[in-house]
Amino acid sequence: MAYGAIGEERPELFLRKATGLVRGWSVRDSLIYACLSTNVVTLGLVEFAYQSAFPGGQLLTAVLISGVWVSFLVIAYSGLVVTIPRAGGDYVWQSRILGSGVGFVLAATGWWFILWLWAPIYGSVLSEEFFQPLWATFNNASGATWFASSNGKFVVTLITVALAGVFVSLGMSGYAKVQKWCFYGGLLGLAIIVVLLLIHGKQDFISAFNRESSKLFGLKDGYAATMTAATKAGYTPPSFGVGGSFGQSMLLVPLLMFYLLWPNWGTTLYGEVRGASDFKRVFSGMFFGLWTTVLLSVVLLALFAKTFGFDFYQDANAQWLAGTGLPVFPYPAMLAGWLVNNQAFQVILILLMSLWFFAWVGTLFLSSTRVIFAAAFDRILPDGAAAVSEKRRVPVWSLVLMLLPAVGLAALYSYNSTFASYTLDATLVIAVTYLGSSIAVVLLPFVKPDLWRASPASRLKLFGVPVVPAAGVVTIALLGFNLYEWLTRDAYFVNSKDSLIYMGAMYVLAIVIYVGARIIRNRQGIDLSLINKEIPVE
Repeated sequence: MAYGAIGEERPELFLRKATGLVRGWSVRDSLIYACLSTNVVTLGLVEFAYQSAFPGGQLLTAVLISGVWVSFLVIAYSGLVVTIPRAGGDYVWQSRILGSGVGFVLAATGWWFILWLWAPIYGSVLSEEFFQPLWATFNNASGATWFASSNGKFVVTLITVALAGVFVSLGMSGYAKVQKWCFYGGLLGLAIIVVLLLIHGKQDFISAFNRESSKLFGLKDGYAATMTAATKAGYTPPSFGVGGSFGQSMLLVPLLMFYLLWPNWGTTLYGEVRGASDFKRVFSGMFFGLWTTVLLSVVLLALFAKTFGFDFYQDANAQWLAGTGLPVFPYPAMLAGWLVNNQAFQVILILLMSLWFFAWVGTLFLSSTRVIFAAAFDRILPDGAAAVSEKRRVPVWSLVLMLLPAVGLAALYSYNSTFASYTLDATLVIAVTYLGSSIAVVLLPFVKPDLWRASPASRLKLFGVPVVPAAGVVTIALLGFNLYEWLTRDAYFVNSKDSLIYMGAMYVLAIVIYVGARIIRNRQGIDLSLINKEIPVE
């Protein structure tokens, strides 16, 4: 088709001249988002429960190793942000450095399709850390266990999806206010727990646990019974500290990535963050968010060891996983609340700690909507997905593309145990996307030399070596190590054949969408292969 004739104009590569998004966040907002993404309460406390998979490892050692290693990911991603500070993050960087097809396939799978499956995962957290302990505190054990049933899972996941949709629809400024005040309230709840664990001793907790577990669940001498049952099951928890087997502690690192791998979760949003071209500010937001989580993890583990007894804490977790201990998750906030023999206080503490979830729930869809938006702005997805509401600057149809499939898959997850196993690779797929960006940052100086030289990241050198690409190499090692361990060890529960097939099908779906878009847009006179040569204007 020829262009340039009178009355004809060649179609624009991008949907419009500017994205229409606004910079509604400060660096402080991005720091809180990073801290919430690596959420020690909603994710960390659950992951600590799985320590029994590697009984010779030390959680404290693994947390510190993970924090140091993930810090290199923060450096690498900070370099990408300040080089191309655009909404869409991984998709934009990979499509411009590795090619539009690679960028779309990795980002669509890792930020769009896979986040549908995170909805029931978030729902499980809401159930285990809010509804179940709250109902148990109201002395309604049967009501608490209902939330773990198929109907309970589906209802709670619907609540989760609705909350995430409402919060994201508030826009960046509106959501920033929600996450800020919920975060501060959650910190207050955490401070109360720290004080409770500091001023009470182990004997105080034993008495409190025996009293409450008897009253709520009918257990007799529950503390000793929990430890005896774990011993009979053949589980011997490690002592608390930094000793033990270093190799086993290293094997805990892939386990902890389920909550510590996400300080860069907000990088898809940096087209809407003020100061996104300042390396120091971008790095600080992610780095301090990560290390706030790491330090909170260390403090909580130390206090659990002091007051609960680390052997009991891990015995209780192991028994819960085996289905033979407490009928609800041994949620440390609930256990700490038992130190005060007052139901109203216990309820208030659970409500305060629930704010960690309500501050976090928007992360389910917020980052993903910007990836969908960016792909639509690049003309790969239908134009409507890049439409932005006038008032709040929300990509409404991008949000819809997250919400509706999540509801349908939540039903499958809740009522079909086979499908529920498909979510096991949810973290693995995102790590693959991160691997793509880590490779991109290493190649950036060679593939886009002019762009690299203009970037503030290019000026960071140590002994003459560019810091950001070097951090990319270390990040590749981190992700490669985790991917290898996840795929080769059953203990992580992510190498299910069915799950891998399902995830593979998601990549095929992304390829089909991209190829279809190339064909359709080519007929419209738009060459999508040119995308990697242009960067959209915010």
